[in-house]
Amino acid sequence: MNRRNFLKTAALTALATAAASHWNFAMAEGTSSIFTLAYPTSFPDLDPATSFSNDGAVLANVYEGLTRYIPATDKAEARIDPLLATSWEVSADGKTWTFTLREGVKFHDGTPLTSQAVKGSIERTKKIGGGASFIWGPVSSIETPEPLKVVFLLSEPQPLDLIASAGFAAWIYAPSSHDKETTWFNAGNDAGTGAFKVSRYEPGQRAVLDRAEGYWGKVPDGAFQTISFEIVEDATLAQNMIESGQADWTYSLPYENLEALKSNPDLNVVVNPSFETLFGLYNVKRAPLDKVKVRQALSLAFPYDDVISAGTSGFGTRAKGVVPAGIWGHDANAPIPKTDLEAAKALLAEEGVEPGLELVMTYSTSQAIEAVAGELWKANLETLGITLKLQPMAWEAQWQLGKSNPEAAQDIFVMFWWPTFVTPYDYLFNLFHSEEKPNFNLGYYSNPEVDAKIDEAAKLSGTDRPRAEALFIEAQRKIIEDAAAIFMLDQPNVHIIRADIKGYADNPAYGHIAFVNDLSR
Repeated sequence: MNRRNFLKTAALTALATAAASHWNFAMAEGTSSIFTLAYPTSFPDLDPATSFSNDGAVLANVYEGLTRYIPATDKAEARIDPLLATSWEVSADGKTWTFTLREGVKFHDGTPLTSQAVKGSIERTKKIGGGASFIWGPVSSIETPEPLKVVFLLSEPQPLDLIASAGFAAWIYAPSSHDKETTWFNAGNDAGTGAFKVSRYEPGQRAVLDRAEGYWGKVPDGAFQTISFEIVEDATLAQNMIESGQADWTYSLPYENLEALKSNPDLNVVVNPSFETLFGLYNVKRAPLDKVKVRQALSLAFPYDDVISAGTSGFGTRAKGVVPAGIWGHDANAPIPKTDLEAAKALLAEEGVEPGLELVMTYSTSQAIEAVAGELWKANLETLGITLKLQPMAWEAQWQLGKSNPEAAQDIFVMFWWPTFVTPYDYLFNLFHSEEKPNFNLGYYSNPEVDAKIDEAAKLSGTDRPRAEALFIEAQRKIIEDAAAIFMLDQPNVHIIRADIKGYADNPAYGHIAFVNDLSR
């Protein structure tokens, strides 16, 4: 799910053009009431049922779920807060969840929030079956005994309050939209209850949201009236915008620039732990990466420490497999490989790989750290006679290539992952569980033993957390043993905001999302 890039000479023209475009828009609307994000990626899908990429940054300001995840702090444990639901109860067997809805909430079309609206939203999301709809898999049926009471009947115990806090597929939307196609949403229409509504959507360019009248929640003094998501894939351009005041928020700037940004009194550089891990999925469907030892050799040739040092200026940490630190199911003692070129050379010899092998690694143009990782890895691989061809792509194009035909796709797909909801299941199911049609399992890995452990662990998550955690770790260790992917690093949340913005707080459960209703200037 990511992207970034280095600016070169040609980009100066783009900088001037984009800046002028932004200024024209800002001048027309009045900058003091506009919160502008220089966002490094595009937003491929604004359908609340199917969105499963960076579009969550937009949708989180337009739609709301029943609950919201609040991360742990030094003084408090993580918790689930009410949102569209004010309270909830679970039966003794963990299979019946009853949510009481907030009174007085209206959708942007003026209709009230009801249990029927919740039922219709989740049923549409499940019926379409796209994006992160898998999170509702355990829900067998939904009952609506009262207008503000909704009952979920589960096939197996699951933490539904946590699932309902997901950053994807958990949105509740107006009944008037339940018969709409995805094209309706992607034409710039919305049906949320959030503090903002979509007023302008230009795919690949920007999304503009205006404040929704009659929002049920608290609105701070000096709140923003408009949000402008300006898609700026070029990191240098984004930095120029945040430094000049053309943008209020951005991320994905080169780590080596952070010290200088910290010294700028007009900016705040916010650094917090994240649930975000960087990895490369090996295409196990194509020779020679269909051989475990070849994949292991490539992982042994990766310069882990150098990438953390050069790519994150030391802010990153070594990834310990699939699930990053801070999430239950993280394996702190995972048997991860260390850089060892001699051992890599020996494994390649065992498999008869001769010098001259060429491999293609795709990554997002908007992710400078991915470019750094590729360049450093390429240098090590050259000593083994392997040419790593680096192919930066716009995120949407990279994702489409990965989803197309494994036989013709990339050899290595590099991207970041952060949770749909805070559980190891999300990482393991999406990235390594067998898929008939690739979505995010873009290494095309398929192992019935691993599938069974993931599935069983998911079933036990609501009743036997220790056993579930053990199974998740067993699945991770098999994935590491099979070298299905190379786990590069875990990175912190680093967001840069203008110093006059009040009310900002990171939430690692929701990727790179700014909840703008909480903010003011």
